[in-house]
Amino acid sequence: QVPLVESGGGLVQAGGSLRLSCAASGRTFSSYAMGWFRQAPGKEREFAAAISSIGSTRYADSVKGRFTISRDNVKNTVSLQMNSLEPEDTAVYYCAAARTWGLSLARQYDYWGQGTQVTVSS
Repeated sequence: QVPLVESGGGLVQAGGSLRLSCAASGRTFSSYAMGWFRQAPGKEREFAAAISSIGSTRYADSVKGRFTISRDNVKNTVSLQMNSLEPEDTAVYYCAAARTWGLSLARQYDYWGQGTQVTVSS
């Protein structure tokens, strides 16, 4: 089990920034690939970013150049720095853990946090 707890969501104006954090419990955090997904009302959960256990990253085209994922394997945390936010980024953001690197489908991830709301006003 890898319990995950997200924080850092909120309301921001378009063009602004937010930093999401995800705290994990357990001794095996460093061995998991970590991902951030988001789900807007009426839409499917979609991949935003992922980071491997050793720091390799990948991003969805929609966030590339604006979002940065990072992790701290000592503190058991993964973060998502979101810049140049757009109203289209409004969604509930979820942190997730997977045993395998390179996955971008929600069903492929093993553990999930409860989500944190991000709202971007125009």
